[in-house]
Amino acid sequence: MTDSARVLAISVGTPLPLVVAGGGTEAIVLSAIRKHPLSTQLRPIAVQVHALGLAGDEQADRTIHGGPDRALYLYPFEHYAWWNARRRAAKVPESNRPLGFGALGENLTVQGLFETELWAGDLLRIGNVVLEVGLPRNPNVKFNAVMGYGKAVHDMVQSGYTGVYLRVVKPGELQAGDAIVVTPGPRNVSVENINLRRRDGWRVLF
Repeated sequence: MTDSARVLAISVGTPLPLVVAGGGTEAIVLSAIRKHPLSTQLRPIAVQVHALGLAGDEQADRTIHGGPDRALYLYPFEHYAWWNARRRAAKVPESNRPLGFGALGENLTVQGLFETELWAGDLLRIGNVVLEVGLPRNPNVKFNAVMGYGKAVHDMVQSGYTGVYLRVVKPGELQAGDAIVVTPGPRNVSVENINLRRRDGWRVLF
């Protein structure tokens, strides 16, 4: 992590139809995985954060998304170049266009803060909001669908480029451009270690 860790964009989504494939079949489900930026550095609008996440952000299935332990989802912008390359290699239509903010389904697109530097229980102060680092993302087939190719889940697990879920400790407001200040928690379990265990478990299964 650098001293200049900051928020590049804040994004929200609403449930929309999404075509997912699995086991040789396709289905249409509602998903809010596709996010659009409300606040960017060119348009740094303040966004309210409440106990269950960002104002204006929704989840289609609250049994597996949202809730206090997954109120917000943070993703490092530095991983975007890797995903752009993976989509081009998979010949995804329109993959010549770089992914936009929120494309990974994240609420907070950040710069200078990575999974390998975070531990469950670390606190992030952004604006007047305090957030607690939770688990890394464990992607499902909706991620394949939104990324446009069938190995996207595999690639996320194997790369460790998962981002992290956040719990809201102190509600308030934040905006793009805000600095991120990390206060270490108990540091018993690192995000990187969780990702490594998941990756090893994936290899056993597949």
